[in-house]
Amino acid sequence: MQLRIERDALSDAVAWAVRSVPTRSSDPKLSHLTLNASDRGLEISGFDYETAALAAAEAAVSTPGSALVSGRLLADIARALPQRPVELTLNGSRLEVVCGRSRFALQTIGAEGVPALPEMPSLAGTIPGVTLAHAVSQVAFAAARDESITFLTAIRLEIEADRLTLAATDRYRLAVREIPWTPATPGLSLAAQVPARMLADTAKALAGVDVVSIALDGAGGQEALIGFEGDNRRTTSRLIPADYPDYRKLLPTESNSVAELDTAELIEAVKRVSLVAERNTAVRFSFTNDEVELRAGGSNDDSTASETIECTLQGDAIEIAFNPQYLLDGLASLGSPVSRLSFTQSNRPAVLSVGAQADAVDYRYLLMPVQLPR
Repeated sequence: MQLRIERDALSDAVAWAVRSVPTRSSDPKLSHLTLNASDRGLEISGFDYETAALAAAEAAVSTPGSALVSGRLLADIARALPQRPVELTLNGSRLEVVCGRSRFALQTIGAEGVPALPEMPSLAGTIPGVTLAHAVSQVAFAAARDESITFLTAIRLEIEADRLTLAATDRYRLAVREIPWTPATPGLSLAAQVPARMLADTAKALAGVDVVSIALDGAGGQEALIGFEGDNRRTTSRLIPADYPDYRKLLPTESNSVAELDTAELIEAVKRVSLVAERNTAVRFSFTNDEVELRAGGSNDDSTASETIECTLQGDAIEIAFNPQYLLDGLASLGSPVSRLSFTQSNRPAVLSVGAQADAVDYRYLLMPVQLPR
């Protein structure tokens, strides 16, 4: 194998493929990337049995061939190379990397036993990369981190014709975002649980792609896959097969009180007041007609803090308490200068959404309150 490639093209392709390389693995082959040079250019791929990634890059190939090299090492080297064309040459069991006056010789391994990349599922539809990336960022943070409840570490993806819904919950909060998209088949209806971390990383990496293709295996089961493709990059991942809770039943259909606040002002007030709140301690909110008072601390000899900011309230006055970080997460994801909080009772979930004066955005963030002492 011998080829010449631009430094940025190599670095970008390696960075995409190395996302599928596990940090630790009992099988050393899974920590390696496959480089395949042909008349189509250079393809770099990795696969850990759960997630596969492949990137294609233009290259002047003088001798076709393939090699397996350490993924993390190649990624570090590719990032550090100077801005000069890169020459890759397989010499025996070593891959020589030459860029300007920089030279590396990387040990390769045999391809025996390396799993073949899975095929892409059937095309489900397309969506602009920036739209997908923004929507995923609005829900991914609400997915559970606890691997013992695997199904909650997923983002629920639902397709109903030209609407794509993303939802995530960790039982204490729920984020739901609906966006338009272009289905491959009119009237398409599918649903799947996608690993949240994988979806967040993929969507962020494809944010600059004009059109992202989403492929989905609608058959379900342990081997069901989802795939994303755009700009000569593609990735597949196994879906999480467990049933997902019916999150729509959690969203209140009516409210007794609705408050609207300046989002930036509320974020800063929560940050200041929560400075005295110990870990997992709530911040209290007392809403009246034209203002809300935030309070934290106050038990025994603990420090206290309070701050009052303006708001507009329709309905009954209400006192409620939230985990401040959970509230801040929702406010940061909202993307609106005005926040709307809808309440039923102080011991029932509240719903955060964009204010009435903002452009319509189908985003809702349900937040469980912290029980106030009687």
